[in-house]
Amino acid sequence: LIGTGWYGKCDLLRLIQVSPVDVVSLCDVVKRMLAEAAELVGQRQKSGKQPRTYGDYRKMLAEKDLEIVLIGTPDHWHALPMIEACKAGADIYCQKPTGVDVVESQAMVAAARKYGRVVQIGTQRRSTPHLIEARERYIQSGKLGTIGRVNICCYWHMRNRDTLAQAPDGPAPDYLDYDLWTGPAPLRPYNKIVHPRGWRAFMEYGNGIVGDMCVHMFDMTRWMMDLGWPQRISSSGGILVDKAARANITDTQEVTFDYGNLQVVWTHRTWGADPDPTYPWSATFYGDKGTLKASVYGCDYVPQGNGTPVHEDVGMELEQFPEDKTEKDLEKHCAPAIRGHMKNLLACRETRSKPVADIEQGHISSASCILGNLALQLGRDLQWDATTQTVAGDAEANRLLARPYRAPWVHPTPATV
Repeated sequence: LIGTGWYGKCDLLRLIQVSPVDVVSLCDVVKRMLAEAAELVGQRQKSGKQPRTYGDYRKMLAEKDLEIVLIGTPDHWHALPMIEACKAGADIYCQKPTGVDVVESQAMVAAARKYGRVVQIGTQRRSTPHLIEARERYIQSGKLGTIGRVNICCYWHMRNRDTLAQAPDGPAPDYLDYDLWTGPAPLRPYNKIVHPRGWRAFMEYGNGIVGDMCVHMFDMTRWMMDLGWPQRISSSGGILVDKAARANITDTQEVTFDYGNLQVVWTHRTWGADPDPTYPWSATFYGDKGTLKASVYGCDYVPQGNGTPVHEDVGMELEQFPEDKTEKDLEKHCAPAIRGHMKNLLACRETRSKPVADIEQGHISSASCILGNLALQLGRDLQWDATTQTVAGDAEANRLLARPYRAPWVHPTPATV
């Protein structure tokens, strides 16, 4: 496991639950968190052994004795370790989104194919039991009829609100290698928001709430409806209300993924009231024969006319996996989906086939979200050419498909992996 923080541990501990894996190596630039993770893994895996620990993923991968590598780092550290893990001969489970920019993501697909690796991306809605059932029962069956619109959203107040006075710049703690943590990203002065888990407040390390939350709901929509690349992407929004916070991600944004006869429209707002408190992070599929609301917590089918509505809740599997009841920071409602995702990866390793959230599917969903942010930045619609993997007729947009890397790190491309 590279990245032993919140979701890195969530993913690894679910893998331990479904397979007798031997966890032999952990890597993190945060010494304290790494030691805690090693102790926890030693307690949870059957051998009782604590894994080897590393402060640099390159040294860990140089051992060349790893069959599966999990990547749970911040977004700006997904691409380089994933590509090196491919070269080291490992199959991979990488958290979403794929890369922090479009070219990173393209390079990750190229590496997986060049080195023949099985790569599962952590868009685990595709392995969520009640959503699998809803997909088959209401969408694939045609019960919704013709779907012309899908609204996807997140109304959680999740954007960090700390001001400069509350989170001034200062020295990084001695247990954190902040230079290596920053890696290829711009080197910002350290402040307490960044670590742990607060890095998503800054665009330097990710793609805001669109890259964090939209990617899940957009990927779920594409999977449910068998969609590929959108034809055109547009976006509006910005920091409209909370201007005092240090966070530089949007507090309000809408992104339209246009498929011609279908529009998938994302909205997030980190202030004000939630229009539907039951479905604050969700997708609503509007068909001419019915409507489906779907989220990690459940789903509701409402037929057009006089039919009977159907409600389903998430199953948490707490009796089958009682350790979930007390695991720190575990999203219990997501644990079954992660287990399903891990089992799918393991099965595909045996057959050398593409998993349900194959790297290419992760690339489409991740890059589309990144293009949404670029459309907002540029103030215009972007027409995506899926064949050439470029924005049609827009040289400025194409120059922004790769972010500058901080030296000495070198930005990967499909040609250089």
